Amino acid sequence: MQQQPTSRRHVLAAAAGTAAAIGVTAPSSPAAAHTARSATPALSGQLSASLTGRHAASAPPADSTTGASGHASSSAVRARAAALLQRMSLDEKIGQLFVIEVYGQTADTEHDGNRKLYGVPTPAEVIEKYHPGGVIYFDARRGPDNVREPRQIARLSNGLQRAAVRTGARVPLLVSIDQEGGSVVYRMLEPATQLPGNMALAATRSTRDVYDSADIIGTELAVVGINQNYAPVADVNINPANPVIGVRSFGSDTALCSKFVSTAVRGYHRGGVASAAKHFPGHGDTDIDSHSGLPEIKHTRAELDRIDLPPFRAAIRRGVDTIMTAHIVVPSLDPSRVPATMSRPIVTGLLREELGFGGVIATDALDMGGATADFPPDVAPVRAFQAGCDQLVLAPKLEVAFTAVRNAVRSGTITQERLDESVLRILEHKLRRRLFPSPYVSERRAARIVGSRRHRSQARQITERTITLLRNENGALPLPHSPATVLLTGWGTAPLAALARAVGERRGQRTTTLETGTRPNTTKITEATEAARAHDVTIVLANAAAAGKEDGAAQAQLIESLVATGRRVIAVGVRLPYDIRRFPDVPAYLATYNYGTPSMTALTRVLYGEVTPHGKLPVPIPTLAPSDRPLYPFGHGLRY
Repeated sequence: MQQQPTSRRHVLAAAAGTAAAIGVTAPSSPAAAHTARSATPALSGQLSASLTGRHAASAPPADSTTGASGHASSSAVRARAAALLQRMSLDEKIGQLFVIEVYGQTADTEHDGNRKLYGVPTPAEVIEKYHPGGVIYFDARRGPDNVREPRQIARLSNGLQRAAVRTGARVPLLVSIDQEGGSVVYRMLEPATQLPGNMALAATRSTRDVYDSADIIGTELAVVGINQNYAPVADVNINPANPVIGVRSFGSDTALCSKFVSTAVRGYHRGGVASAAKHFPGHGDTDIDSHSGLPEIKHTRAELDRIDLPPFRAAIRRGVDTIMTAHIVVPSLDPSRVPATMSRPIVTGLLREELGFGGVIATDALDMGGATADFPPDVAPVRAFQAGCDQLVLAPKLEVAFTAVRNAVRSGTITQERLDESVLRILEHKLRRRLFPSPYVSERRAARIVGSRRHRSQARQITERTITLLRNENGALPLPHSPATVLLTGWGTAPLAALARAVGERRGQRTTTLETGTRPNTTKITEATEAARAHDVTIVLANAAAAGKEDGAAQAQLIESLVATGRRVIAVGVRLPYDIRRFPDVPAYLATYNYGTPSMTALTRVLYGEVTPHGKLPVPIPTLAPSDRPLYPFGHGLRY
């Protein structure tokens, strides 16, 4: 390592070299030079070396399968990260641990949400105040309103990165998002390409479709400056009553999930973003939502090894960058019954040491009920960090959390060595993702790539292959192309509208739409039944998951009443495929796993026989009453 510069001229020269490498203006005064204390000739050379091969789309490593556990140039990456670490203050190191949300569509947008959470008005000022390691984007449903359209997102990303590299240790941000695909957990809407989601993809049984889906998502995220996607979900959904995973999983078969999780990791890397397998050690067998409560997984260690852990092992072998922990209790792994996120036996003992994961471990959101119930804001981040987590995601009351970690380090509760270990791992991750020296993206390119014609065409073909036909009695499907009146009813204003547009485009099809809600009452059921008698065909959408604990009983009553008319009735499960358990005698039933517009368009093409249904169930459909035999087995799927 070269010696530190000793003169003011050398300090400014070193600062200028680093500034040029990371894309900021060099300091021109003694005060500015002091602020740029991390700029040395050695560091400048190291940062400049990482420029090779960098392009505006945040390119993946040369080997797209090499993620956080890769070995390419690992010694050089570690040396660069160590040089950065050596020049960071305590607060700058602590800042790297936190992943925060910011309010607004630009870095300079003033918003009361920022004032309330952080005491400053703009996202840029939040970055300057806390020097966080990462930010996570949300749409307006949660409040931050970060993701409206491609140019805007790219501009926000660039502005936040500019704030990060001009202050503190001048370390670029991990800009993250939950863009899993599907209609449950997503943030970017159109014009971003809408993909069908994991369980729908698993219905195709196509590794090509899984890979292409992840590649498209990754490409569109990278081009707007998002470099970390919290996906894929690696949970094996063996519990039909699971309220939080469901269609976010690839299904109930461990081998299938393992194969597709590995494929998705490869696809995200090809697209140019880091991947994150979640929710460790497996959230697939629970009937409690960890957003609001603390689920317990009762699997034995042998069952965990057989069911839950293989997809994570597969992700690690593939080079997944990050693994996200779950707020679940797993007594067979930790008898103390603390959430996995806070459990050293699970995070360090199992994930880090036994499974050999060398990448970044991120918590699930620390503002979720599964974390906050027993761990207040000054305790949760310290406990999660002590357990072995590196990234503390969405810690409530950031000032309290930040101070708690700082006090823990100063008191020795958290050792300096332990802090450096995580910060070094985060810096190495950023270097591998080639965020140095230029984390910026082109707004013009973002507008051109996101939602491109090629991406939409690929997504359409993939989505058409997901539609699964489970039941088709007496030739109920495909529907004839002769003139007909079609009643569209059941759950979901937006899905019904999309379906009505798609059906209405067929010559001679006259549609009537009657939305009956999540829990249709007697009046709604009677109204829909009378309308069905006056139409040639009724297509009814079901979504029992939207009904909560009522579990779709009223929707089932509606469908049974429609079937009793003797008219042609087609039922469609537009989220979980399990809904047919409550109305097994419906003449025809299809599963789409998704209620977005592309899925409704694909459904219409299948209904009219323009596309043959290809999907196969990624889960078995149990009977409503306990039985040794499922209503429909894993792999079931009819064709015309």
